[in-house]
Amino acid sequence: MEPDAAVLAWLHDSDPALRWKVERDLLDAPAAQWEATRARVAREGFGAQLLARQDEDGQFAGGAHFPAGFDFGGDETGQPWTATSWSLMSLREWGVDATALRPDTAGLLERNARWEYDDLPFWDGEVDACINAFTLANGAWLGADVAGIRDWFVAHRLSDGGWNCEWVEGSTRSSFHSTLNSVIGILDDERRTGGTPDLHAARRGAEEYLLQRRLLYRLSTGEKHPWADHLGYPFRHRYSALRALDHFRAAALHDGTPPDARLADAIERVRATRDPDGTWHQAFPPRGREWFPVDVPAGEPSRWLTFFALRVLRWWDTHA
Repeated sequence: MEPDAAVLAWLHDSDPALRWKVERDLLDAPAAQWEATRARVAREGFGAQLLARQDEDGQFAGGAHFPAGFDFGGDETGQPWTATSWSLMSLREWGVDATALRPDTAGLLERNARWEYDDLPFWDGEVDACINAFTLANGAWLGADVAGIRDWFVAHRLSDGGWNCEWVEGSTRSSFHSTLNSVIGILDDERRTGGTPDLHAARRGAEEYLLQRRLLYRLSTGEKHPWADHLGYPFRHRYSALRALDHFRAAALHDGTPPDARLADAIERVRATRDPDGTWHQAFPPRGREWFPVDVPAGEPSRWLTFFALRVLRWWDTHA
């Protein structure tokens, strides 16, 4: 079922951070139109609000992955989403040009930001695959030297094909969540910088890990992971079939390959969660401190989720 005009108009009546994507990927607008809309992200709406939160030292909320002064033993609900890595991720995903941040943000972070884990330098990454994936993509966007992180991903890929953020605690099996975050970051770096042949091969091998499981199922038992259907925006670090499909769409377009047939079950899961009005609703909004909300509460129709779902289904129905 194609989106009707009312749904497309509703999607287009959104913050510029989403509107330019709707124009480019659903409305087939001329490049001049969606590029002009994307340029507005840094000047108004979500993008401008978040840019205004950047500290003079280049960080956000005074910390690398957690805000300054965060009480790790306290009773705060959920992960806080205000620190540097999360804020950069949002700006990058919304299409903000790197020049809209403070001048030489990459250099400012090199000098001023340290990871909460062992006080490690920001652009060197740390031991967590998801954090390193965010940092790799953010560094490629900002022009930082992230060669060490590229090498880290090649060296730390597990024998079953993917990555697990808990490898440092002894985990030897890959994780859906860690692997998806990793391939997303690697692809972003590859699109911006060309990446490296070894890292490209690692990405393709890790994508095979997910494809063997059809994005949904445990390979050992065939049981469907309960969180595969957990639709929630912002995605941030969380796995869902929709987010994984969005990556495989981007990877196929980048690599010049058709959709893999093993995505079919996940596609049908996304199709089945469409509401009668042609939208997808927010089901699992992330908990935790944030600068400001960018999507609706649970139970309400989500422009962001509806956009991602329609974009994935359009790609599949056109190319599969």
